[in-house]
Amino acid sequence: MRTLLIYPEFPKTFWSYEKILELVNRKVLLPPLGMVTVAALLPQHWEMKLVDRNVREVTEAEWDWAELVVISGMIVQKTDMAVQIARAKQRGLPVAVGGPFASSTPDAPELELADFKVLDEGEITLPMFIEAIERGESGGRFSANGDKPDVTGTPIPRFDLLELDAYDSMSVQFSRGCPFQCEFCDIIVLYGRKPRTKTPEQLVAELQCLYDLGWRRAIFLVDDNFIGNKRNAKLLLPAIKEWQIERGYPFSFTTEASVDLASDDEMMRMMAEARFEAVFLGIETPDEASLSVAGKHQNTRSSLEESVDRITSYGIRVMAGFIIGFDGEKTGAGDRIVRFVSRTGIPAAMMGMLQALPNTGLWHRLEKEGRLIQEKADAKGVNQTNLLNFVPTRPIRDIANEYVDAFCRLYEPNAYIDRVTHYYANKVGAPRWKAFFKPEKSDKPALPPMTDVKALATVLWRQGFKRNTRFRFWRSLARVARRNPASFEQYVVTLAHNEHFQEYRAVVTREIQEQLACLPPEPPSTPAAPTRELQPV
Repeated sequence: MRTLLIYPEFPKTFWSYEKILELVNRKVLLPPLGMVTVAALLPQHWEMKLVDRNVREVTEAEWDWAELVVISGMIVQKTDMAVQIARAKQRGLPVAVGGPFASSTPDAPELELADFKVLDEGEITLPMFIEAIERGESGGRFSANGDKPDVTGTPIPRFDLLELDAYDSMSVQFSRGCPFQCEFCDIIVLYGRKPRTKTPEQLVAELQCLYDLGWRRAIFLVDDNFIGNKRNAKLLLPAIKEWQIERGYPFSFTTEASVDLASDDEMMRMMAEARFEAVFLGIETPDEASLSVAGKHQNTRSSLEESVDRITSYGIRVMAGFIIGFDGEKTGAGDRIVRFVSRTGIPAAMMGMLQALPNTGLWHRLEKEGRLIQEKADAKGVNQTNLLNFVPTRPIRDIANEYVDAFCRLYEPNAYIDRVTHYYANKVGAPRWKAFFKPEKSDKPALPPMTDVKALATVLWRQGFKRNTRFRFWRSLARVARRNPASFEQYVVTLAHNEHFQEYRAVVTREIQEQLACLPPEPPSTPAAPTRELQPV
């Protein structure tokens, strides 16, 4: 079976990083891990080709070669999913769809032309699909019916199908699921509340596979909560550390975790020694009442600011997500987020307006209250620049304007330099993995790649000479070089990220303004939407 796997295109997002990727001659931040995992679960005697539409177009030769098309993606990719399904059907090719979007909304109009719908986790449903293909069936829907697979049997993803040079970072997965019950999150809907993990041997084998393919850059551990199963995470980390030491620390790691990471010094130490350089936290909001309403109680058990500082002290850079638009939210939520980010110094603070994702607790509650307006959601699907897809408890224009104002303030060039400099000069601890690093002996020191040299020169020119940040930029470089030389390289890379945020500020402003212009004028007085009483935490 000649199988063409297609990964649909993403719209511009906070994480698309186009301007940064241009500097280092890469096209995409991360590869489609789900697609290469599907490829590993399909019969290995099938011929396979993979096209990531974020890297390049599907060629006519590839369409002509294919006997079966497999497409997977997230809600934000649904528009291009529909386009690729239609192109395949125009050529008379059978199409199988799967992934988070298909699993959460299998009857979505974008998927109506697909022949096969392979839902939920592929370890369970792909064998059903393969059996149907072998029986000669021309269509079908395959569901796990609530069952969750044991991921210790998941094979090594087919990383060899990727155009590795196109990606800035690589993706691997250790666990699926999260033990918490945040009302707005669809992770527990898709993967359950009992985190399932691979074995340390499995994960190390995946790292070795990438190493053998020549990969020597960053790796993103895509777990939705890496510490969801703390016991197994602590079994994994020593194995990664040992593997790293034996090979001279070829990889740096980034992952996602819950804020309670800050209460586990052993976990943070082990992560730092394995060379985990950054972690993404879902902080959401500094407003405890909103966190309580959203069911994110784990974020109310200790000071969020102190939690960020504790993680940072281990040399692990904190990235964070923030949401505006919770029920009962008070005016000024955007300003409170800006103040929180400024105090903690978090360099990458993602912001978005609350979205009710299909089948989440939030979705069902709003549907019951008659407040969902999903049919008015932007055609691109859920994105950081979408207005809320439900009737909020305060005027939607107020929420949208606060969001745009807050985002633009966070990434104003001078403010960004000040925040990042404060973070690295005063808070970031020394990289602990370097205590175990033993460089190979060489007569000549290794020179940085020419692409890195060009990227550095571009950042120095734009921020150090061309813009009005020039004086602040050079003073800040000198300050961090003096105060925290061990983290200086990471600091410069973090400064470079604002090349992307500068452009994305304009994207946020334009897209929100366009959506607001399409809203009907608000009447002089409207009845308040149902509110939930906010209880003190």
